[in-house]
This record gives sequence, C-alpha cells and structure tokens, in this order.
Amino acid sequence: MSADGPAGKKDPKKAPEPSGVDLARVALRAAREQARARGDAAQQKKQARRGGGLRSGARADGRDPMALGAAINRLLTERGWETPAAVGGVMGRWPEIVGEDVAKHCVPEKYDEDERVLVVRCDSTAWATNLRLLAPTLVARLNEDLGHGAVKLIKVYGPSGPARRYGPLRAPGSTGPGDTYG
Repeated sequence: MSADGPAGKKDPKKAPEPSGVDLARVALRAAREQARARGDAAQQKKQARRGGGLRSGARADGRDPMALGAAINRLLTERGWETPAAVGGVMGRWPEIVGEDVAKHCVPEKYDEDERVLVVRCDSTAWATNLRLLAPTLVARLNEDLGHGAVKLIKVYGPSGPARRYGPLRAPGSTGPGDTYG
C-alpha cells in the first residue's frame, strides 16, 4: 500500500515534517558547501595572482615535459610531415639503399612532395643511363621503405656543364652580346 490515502491525499503519519535536528543538519551541510565554494574561489584567485593556474602534480599529465624524440614524432604527426621526413631519411641513407658504387656517382637532389618525384643527379651520362634502367626497381625499394606511393617517379639528370660565359670581361647584370644593340 502506498503513502497516499484513499482520496489521493498524503497521509500525515507517513511523511513527518523535519524536526529541529534534521533542519540543523541540512543547514550545516549547506554552510559547509558554501564555505568550500568560497575556499575554492579564494584558492583560484591566489593561483592567478602567482601567475600560474594549473600546476603539474605528482601524476603524469599533458603539461609534463616529454622526451625529445617523442616531441619530434608528435610534431611530425600533427603537421603531416611524416613523408618528407622519411624521404629526408632516405637521402641520408642513400648509399645503403642503392649500394656504394651507385652512391659514389649518383646523388639525390630533391623530393617534390606534391608530385612524389625524387630527382637524382649523376656525374656521367653512363651512370645516368644505368640509373634510368634501375629506376623501376629503385622506386619499388623506396616504396617498401617509405610506404606505398611515397615515390612515383625518379627523374634522373646527367652532369650539367658549367654556366655559359660570353667572354673573359663581362659587365655585371648584362645578358650577353645582344644587350648592347638596343
């Protein structure tokens, strides 16, 4: 049977009014909560005056210092620099990837991230021709190391000759013999 009477009214015997002791407990609880809130507000003001806010404690959180390697890996991931950094590592390990003989004569110059093209300069046309023949195998090896599709093409350039000069005496800024004739 419920606390309601036959007409849906509450039975006064079942729901007693709070007595003086109960009222004192409720008032004490409310006063403690207000004091705690005032103390928290005062503590926050004090920390703000000291120039702090949250301070790192005994347990690990996001504000703690981290190892340099972990910080660099996090930065690479956040900025999306994984592929350029990996290609930079390939340029540093070039002799291991292509072999010592090829590395003596062929040097990677640059990597175009948008087109996914690696540019390699060779010191002779014979080595450039040899590397052009090895390019598909080299692309496959690089993609195994870097991830699928990191390098789509290797452009191989032969040796470039010295800049063309038009004589021993040359005026600074001139474009050659044609600039004297208006």
